[in-house]
Amino acid sequence: MRLVIARCSVDYAGRLSAHLPLATRLLMLKADGSVLVHSDGGSYKPLNWMSPPCTLTVMDPDDDQREIGVTEVWRVAQAKTADLLVVSIHEVLHDSAHELGIDPGLVKDGVEAHLQKLLAEQIELLGDGHRLVRREYMTAIGPVDILATDASGRSVAVEIKRRGDIDGVEQLTRYLELMNRDPLLAPVEGVFAAQEIKPQARTLAEDRGIRCLVLDYDAMRGLDDSESRLF
Repeated sequence: MRLVIARCSVDYAGRLSAHLPLATRLLMLKADGSVLVHSDGGSYKPLNWMSPPCTLTVMDPDDDQREIGVTEVWRVAQAKTADLLVVSIHEVLHDSAHELGIDPGLVKDGVEAHLQKLLAEQIELLGDGHRLVRREYMTAIGPVDILATDASGRSVAVEIKRRGDIDGVEQLTRYLELMNRDPLLAPVEGVFAAQEIKPQARTLAEDRGIRCLVLDYDAMRGLDDSESRLF
């Protein structure tokens, strides 16, 4: 990973256009090819970014750019679309590279791991005709909790959380984008399963065509006494 702190302006052109005026920002270049532009606020979210596959070209500024103080220009082009991220650098304050190695991925807590096991054993909770293919189906960016097939034989990827929030939906979206490139799996349906799903996460999931499934942990463990409930 390369980390660059620089005074820069940023322009994005593609499905929409955006401009970030001159300011000091963190530019993050990851080994997967993604480029992210961060400020000192906004929590974990970048101000702008380009997802892989993309290519970075470093160029000398033209005369007009040089006159306003630009020392180099980064052009980040998306390989699949015409989207373009242009970073005009005025001054580099820090530039370092770090080898992070292979990440082992997110380690599930006890409840999430048990939910995964229970859902694999009770795969019919996904719907009639569903069959389990395997748990922890490995992709290039990490393991999908459950890979199954529906009644028509279509692939189904399931991401399981104890509490489902937007980050979980984003994680499943990345898995689906990758898996749908595999002709042996595509088309792949996504299911976001959790004990509790936040409204914002449900809205985002449904907007992306991802089905939401609320899991009753006690019932799946056989601890739910239906005779003692009013409803």
